Amino acid sequence: MPAQKPAEPQPDAFGSPLGRYFAATRPAFLSVTLVACLIGLASAWRSGLAPDPATAVVTVLFALVAHAAGNVINDYHDAMSGADDANSGRLFPFTGGSRFIQNGVLGLRQTALLGYGLLAAVVPAGLWLSWQAGPGLVLIGLAGLVLGWAYSAPPLKLVSRGLGELVIAACWLLVVVGTDYVQRGAFDALPFVAGLSYALLVANLLFINQFPDHAGDAAAGKRTLVVLLGPQVAKWGYLLIAILAYGWLVAMVGNDTLPQKTAAAAMTLVLSFSAGRDLLEYASEPAELVPAIRRTILATNLHGLILAGALAFG
Repeated sequence: MPAQKPAEPQPDAFGSPLGRYFAATRPAFLSVTLVACLIGLASAWRSGLAPDPATAVVTVLFALVAHAAGNVINDYHDAMSGADDANSGRLFPFTGGSRFIQNGVLGLRQTALLGYGLLAAVVPAGLWLSWQAGPGLVLIGLAGLVLGWAYSAPPLKLVSRGLGELVIAACWLLVVVGTDYVQRGAFDALPFVAGLSYALLVANLLFINQFPDHAGDAAAGKRTLVVLLGPQVAKWGYLLIAILAYGWLVAMVGNDTLPQKTAAAAMTLVLSFSAGRDLLEYASEPAELVPAIRRTILATNLHGLILAGALAFG
């Protein structure tokens, strides 16, 4: 008997406006940002820097707020473009957006105010952290804000130009680097090297989610990589990104740039390659991709947690 699909949000499902706005940020999917912050903190710890509790907490909190803002802003622009309205093949809650606008839980204006309000709230926190850590954080923060906006907002709409994976990898690498910078007060190669494999796996999560959405995206003119290449060609991209991620980690361990114990994070390739195998089989039958998406989420988060633990305690 097939598993029952989770119910999409409805206006009467929320007892308070606060609960409605919180749920609109898709909090269940913010874990990838929390893990990226842990890698950044572990990178600084590896270099002999004891974390400062106040700046560490503020960094994690507002990285999560920035991610939440990106989720809401993406929902708003996907509604404006018609991509989410046209998305009949979505696999809720993984793809097709939060469905808050489409189901009347929030209006377009409310969604825009929430998303851009959250993004604005990150600015004072970033300035305070820059005052504490150093001016380099301003560059990291500006890059993150620009990429977060340009990902889905016109006129750039980078995800609609086949550049979504590149933007996502860059954003999550910036989270790792920025978290390390707050503790270190300077740039260092270690967070870049340590964070890249994780950032690529986060990009792969976006990539596999585009397969159920590709028909709606194509109808709305949202030219993601899957739309540009077609599912049967694009499906090989998942394995390519995974090979790049795990290959980078193994290479960095092999040349002693990363400690030997971080190689344990490569064990998650079993999950990634298993998901990739399913994608090769079901690229044109996206309704069958839920197990592969779940394994991709697990592989990404577990990879990052093992990496952070090995950096901090290995």
